[in-house]
Amino acid sequence: MNHLCLLADDHPAVVAFVRRVIEEHGLEIVGPAATGPEALTLARERKPSLALSDLRMPGVTDFDLIADLLAELPRLRIAVYTAEADAELAQGALSAGARAVVLKDAPVDDLTRVLAALQAGSSYLDPALAGETLGNEVPEGRPKLTQRELAVLELLAAGKGYEEIGAQLSLGPETVRTHVRKASSRLKASTRTQVVAAALRLGLIE
Repeated sequence: MNHLCLLADDHPAVVAFVRRVIEEHGLEIVGPAATGPEALTLARERKPSLALSDLRMPGVTDFDLIADLLAELPRLRIAVYTAEADAELAQGALSAGARAVVLKDAPVDDLTRVLAALQAGSSYLDPALAGETLGNEVPEGRPKLTQRELAVLELLAAGKGYEEIGAQLSLGPETVRTHVRKASSRLKASTRTQVVAAALRLGLIE
């Protein structure tokens, strides 16, 4: 995987902020693209491995840019960076093939977490959207997770894969998966994205 990240957004203030975060994360920016067609052209020419894009871009319909980018670069890992806290739009972006959805008013640490997740091949959903978007009703209160489960979720949220988590915690990959399954059951989550988002939203991990 290369260190190129396509940036697609037509708001200069957003571009300036996101550019700094991406570069501080050690990635080289492709763009920025201010329209959907421009983003597609840049992707075709530079072949980035990651993309951070607004959902609504001039010259393209909501989810078409995601589909067009993946048609051009099937292995491209796309994160949608949007100002719209709309569950249906977020679900549509994920269904179209985006790996992550994060809100523009989220803390900068969340954006950094998204970039790390993309690099690791993981996914991420903004905690503000997790329950509603994915039909995931998290129990009221703060479910009690074991220290090991919390440690696994912390690393999962940081974009680590099962093998990397296992190596760091001296566990086998299958044991890591077991901890994720147990945490998912307690938080009524059915995917890794859901369980991480639920844990973040409940303040169980940071």
